[in-house]
Amino acid sequence: MAQSAGMRQSFRARLTAGTQAADHDRIMTGEDLMAKMRADLEEIGRTRMPFGRFGPAHYPPNGVPIYDLPAEYLAWFASKGGFPKGRLGKLMEMVYQMKVDGSDIVFDPFRKRAGGRTNLRGGI
Repeated sequence: MAQSAGMRQSFRARLTAGTQAADHDRIMTGEDLMAKMRADLEEIGRTRMPFGRFGPAHYPPNGVPIYDLPAEYLAWFASKGGFPKGRLGKLMEMVYQMKVDGSDIVFDPFRKRAGGRTNLRGGI
């Protein structure tokens, strides 16, 4: 059964309108982006490494803050099997990218509040 030109046009118009509406819903405003970045940074400031070489077993009681993890350690995750699944992995990836980009200074307020950088030579 052949479609008329009017039906094709109507379908295209609906499809285009739906796509534009979906794109609009995905676009973040500058304020939204800043709020998300601020929330991510605050979460990075609260998150500690829950396992492994820099976890609570070696740095009691809570492990090393992820912003103080060595770049080489984070690079190992990036180059080997990848970062852990879930939110922890996303946060570690953000920290890694900031360190690689030379933006480690953004973590200084957290370090100042904590009394300085975590002593990574003092692990058990």
